[in-house]
Formats: sequence, C-alpha cells, structure tokens
Amino acid sequence: MTFGNILKKLRQDNNLTQDELAKKIDTSRSNIANYENGKNMPSVDILEKIAKLFDCTTDYLLGKSDIRNPEELKNVKFANAGGLDVEGLDEDDLLELQRQVEYMKKLKQKNKYI
Repeated sequence: MTFGNILKKLRQDNNLTQDELAKKIDTSRSNIANYENGKNMPSVDILEKIAKLFDCTTDYLLGKSDIRNPEELKNVKFANAGGLDVEGLDEDDLLELQRQVEYMKKLKQKNKYI
C-alpha cells in the first residue's frame, strides 16, 4: 500500500473528514487530498504528527512495516508458545524484531518458488 492509501484508510477508520484531519495536524484540506491522491508527500514534521495522531510508526505510514505499532508485537502468537516474551525490550528492539520476522517471511516466500 502507498502512503496515500494508508493515510486515507486511517482517516476513514477514525471517522475523520479531510478537513478534520487537516485541522488536527495543522495543515490544509488540500494537502490531505494531495497526500491521499499520491500527488505530494508530507514533510517530516507532518508525518510525525500523523503518526502520533493515529498511534502508529512512520514506517507503517510509509508502507515499510505491516505492524502499525510495535506494542502489537506483544500479542503475536508464535507456534504454540502462547505469546512472545518481550519484557525488557524497547520500541527500537521491537521494530528490529519485526524487521527480522518480515525478512524471514520474504525468504520463505522466495524459497517457495525455487
């Protein structure tokens, strides 16, 4: 998914109009429309405001991660273990763990076709 698609979905999931979202992050409705249509990308400042508003990472917004928030990793079930023990890990650790999981999935998918 593209940034625009992700932003639109988050906005709609939170029952916000483009105008309401624009006011919450201190930009214009036309900027929101341009982001959603893929015509423009937000500044780093606006990207961080969007991430904070929707409680997600900038990597998620940019389509680089399927995990919206690293806290979600605490609920991932591994095999029959009943969950992942992530006690003591910070957000950076959880993001690295997610990158490793995504890498393993890509390798597994790649090996299917070999």
